[in-house]
Amino acid sequence: MLNFVICEDSLNLLNKLSKMLESIFILNNYQAQISLKATSADEVLNYIKNNKTDVLLIDIKLNNHISGLELAEKVRNIDRDCYFIFVTGHLEYVQMAYQFKTFDYISKPITSERLEETIHRLFDDIIHLPKKYLRIDNKNTIIDQDEIQYIKRDGMKLVFHTNSRNYEAYSSFNKLQLDLPDNFVRCHKSYIANINKIENIEPVSNTIFFQNKSYCFIGPKYKSNLMEVINNYGNFK
Repeated sequence: MLNFVICEDSLNLLNKLSKMLESIFILNNYQAQISLKATSADEVLNYIKNNKTDVLLIDIKLNNHISGLELAEKVRNIDRDCYFIFVTGHLEYVQMAYQFKTFDYISKPITSERLEETIHRLFDDIIHLPKKYLRIDNKNTIIDQDEIQYIKRDGMKLVFHTNSRNYEAYSSFNKLQLDLPDNFVRCHKSYIANINKIENIEPVSNTIFFQNKSYCFIGPKYKSNLMEVINNYGNFK
C-alpha cells in the first residue's frame, strides 16, 4: 500500500485533487491511499517526521510562511526516497523543483487525464525498482520490502505479513525467493523471514519473534543456514 500526502493551500483544489486521485486508484486497482491532505506546510512536515510517506504532491506557490520548494527541501532532509510531484500554475519555478529529485510536475488547471498519466508512470517506476518495492500480484499490489516481517506459504497462496497488515497473493514461493534481497532468508519449508525485523529467536521451540510480537517457525533443515546468515549479516540484536 502506497501512502500519498497532498499539500495545497486552496481547500477547493485540495479536495478536487484528492477526489481525482482516489478515482485513479480505484479505476486502476492501485493499492494506494491518501494518508494526509493538508493546506499547511507545518502539518505536512510534522506528519512526514512520524509516518511513512511514499508520494508527496505539493503546490509550488504555497501561501504559507514557506513555499512549496522550501517544503520539498525540508522533506528531502527527512526522507531521501519520497516521490515528489509538484502542481503549479507558475512554470517559471519548475526548473528549481528538479533539484529535489522531483518525479514530475503538473501544470494547473489539473486534468484527470494528465494526473492519471503521471500516476501510471509513478507506479511503473516503483514496480521496476530492483529492491525497494515488491509487486506481489497482477493487480498492482505493491509492498515496501522494508515493511515485510515474514512470508508464509499457505497451499497455493502466499501471505505477506507486514507491520500494519497481511497481504495475500497466488505466486511461486521458490521464484519469489530469488527476487528478494539478502536479508530475506528461508527459515522453514513454509516461511521466509526478514532478518531485519527479528526481535528474538527461541532456540528450544525454534520460533522467530518479530517486532510486533508476531512469529514464525524454524525448520531443522534451515536452522544452521539461518543462524549463519544472521551472524554474518550483523543486523540482529
